Amino acid sequence: MTFVQLIECKTSRLDEMNRLMDEWVEQTKGKRTATHDVVGKDRDDASHIVEIVEFPSYEEAMRNSGLPETDRIFREMVALCEDEPTFTNLDVVRDEQLNAAGARRFFEALGAKEELPPLDDLIAEDYHDHDPANEQDTRGRDGLRDEMQMWREGFDLSFRVEDQIAQGDRVCTRWSWDATHKGEFLGIAPTGRKVTGTGMTIFRFGTDGKIAEGWWQYDRLGLMQQLGALEPLEL
Repeated sequence: MTFVQLIECKTSRLDEMNRLMDEWVEQTKGKRTATHDVVGKDRDDASHIVEIVEFPSYEEAMRNSGLPETDRIFREMVALCEDEPTFTNLDVVRDEQLNAAGARRFFEALGAKEELPPLDDLIAEDYHDHDPANEQDTRGRDGLRDEMQMWREGFDLSFRVEDQIAQGDRVCTRWSWDATHKGEFLGIAPTGRKVTGTGMTIFRFGTDGKIAEGWWQYDRLGLMQQLGALEPLEL
C-alpha cells in the first residue's frame, strides 16, 4: 500500500532548506526509496512549509528513514526550523490521477461500439492535434471528432491502455489496438482483414481538465502493409 508522509514546519530559511533537499537527492542516489517529493509554501503564512513525500509502502519509508544521509539531512533541516517539525503518516486509500483518467476515457470513446458522443466535457473547443501522418494539424473539437469518426468508420477498433505516465498537465499513454477493416479507409476499400497496431499519445490538459493538445506516434506504414496497400519491406 502506498504510504505518504506529511512534514510541516515553520522556517524563514526556505532557500537553505531547498539546498539541503538537493544535497539529500544527490547523496541518496540508488539508495532512497522515496518516489515523489513535493514542498509547498502556505500562501497565507510564508513561514509555514509543508513537505509531502511518497513511498511505495510504510516499510520502504522506514528503510529510507534509516539511511545515514536521511538522518543527517533531517537534523540539519530541524536546525533551520523555528520549532520541531510535525509528521503525519498516511496510508493511501485512493489515488486518482484525473488527467490520466481523462486520457483513458478518450480511448474508450474512440473504441466504443455505440455512437461517438459529443465529447464536450472531455475535449477543449480549440483542441490542437499533431499527427505526423497528416499534412496539416487538426484544429478544434469538431475536427478531432471528424478524424476519430474516419477511423471508426474504417475499423471496429478495440483499444488497450498498456502504460500511462502523468506529469503536470501532460499524460503519455502507450496503447495497442485490434480491429477488422470493415469500411473504406483513406481510399482503401474494406478488406475484412484483421489488423493490429501500437502507438503512444501525449495529451496536454487545460486548466479546465479538458484535453487541449495531442501528439501521436504510431506505425501507419505497418497498418498499410497489413491492409495490403503496401508490400512488406524486405531486409
